[in-house]
Amino acid sequence: MTETHGEQDSRTPAAYWEERYADRLWSGEPNRTLVDVVSGLKPGRALDLGCGEGADAIWLAKRGWDATGLDISATAIARARSAGSSATFETVDLADWHTASAYDLVTACFFQSPVPLDRAGALRTAAQRVAPGGRLLVISHGAPPPWSSHAHAHWGIFFTPDDELTALALDPHEWAVEIAEARTREVTAPDGTPAALDDTVVLVRRIGGR
Repeated sequence: MTETHGEQDSRTPAAYWEERYADRLWSGEPNRTLVDVVSGLKPGRALDLGCGEGADAIWLAKRGWDATGLDISATAIARARSAGSSATFETVDLADWHTASAYDLVTACFFQSPVPLDRAGALRTAAQRVAPGGRLLVISHGAPPPWSSHAHAHWGIFFTPDDELTALALDPHEWAVEIAEARTREVTAPDGTPAALDDTVVLVRRIGGR
């Protein structure tokens, strides 16, 4: 599924995200839901799609994973590499990315874009690289933040668990759904007040192996 939007941005994904990363974007902390879901898993090889400035891949590497982060923004990847982690980072356009490597965990956290890209195609390609017994974890924005007056600005399209599973189109004989749910996350709004964000969490395991 290629993302489309009511008012399309004419920039390419690479140009858009380079501009977005002109200033440091994120907190440097790993995604809390990723931490909750992955903490109980045995470390192996991990791949993080749309890794941004690298916080999730760095967290995985610190916990024994052989972690690789991919992002279309060279600026974001340079920041990730500057953290001095054992994680590997590569600048990659996932529309053209292919690998023969297999992974025990593939993650995509908030892999959403307000400029058109083939998100579903990238996720399906990555799913093909999950080893038997391995997992694919997709965490996405389920709704715009309550303080946002422009639903798609900087956020992209929002997904339900069913949306994600439909887009992945995984063979039920080869994959088991372990988590497919909406979760609420407590945050602090830009004005300093308490707020809640809606996330969609999907974890699927490739049948076989460990």
